[in-house]
Amino acid sequence: MTTAPYEIRPIGHVESSITGREAAPKQGFEGAPDAWLVLDADVAEGIRDLAAGDEVFVLTWLHRARRDVLAVHPRDDPRNPETGVFSTRSQDRPNPIGLHRVRVAAVEGRRVRVRDLEAFDGTPIVDVKPVIAGGR
Repeated sequence: MTTAPYEIRPIGHVESSITGREAAPKQGFEGAPDAWLVLDADVAEGIRDLAAGDEVFVLTWLHRARRDVLAVHPRDDPRNPETGVFSTRSQDRPNPIGLHRVRVAAVEGRRVRVRDLEAFDGTPIVDVKPVIAGGR
């Protein structure tokens, strides 16, 4: 099946003290510092109903990831058996879309402070979606 290319445009970027892979926790809940989602002015209206305490999914484009990787040792630990990337949370994958479950700490203008985001400083934001309890 042949399809036309998809276009995804960033809607903002991450501001974080994490600047590289070696400093990033594998998952946000493993000690990631608070970070800011900085939304572009043309999409800022979209965050108007976010509030401190909300849980959201942040989708990012992992711009430093390798796109030619199909198998990894989970958690970059060679003692773990090599596993296909679609069974892991590895950032290295054909389409490096990051999925981050975070809690909103504050909303200031077009900036959203979040907890538990392991993305690097400068990471492009693709989307923000609410966590919906109970599958509703």
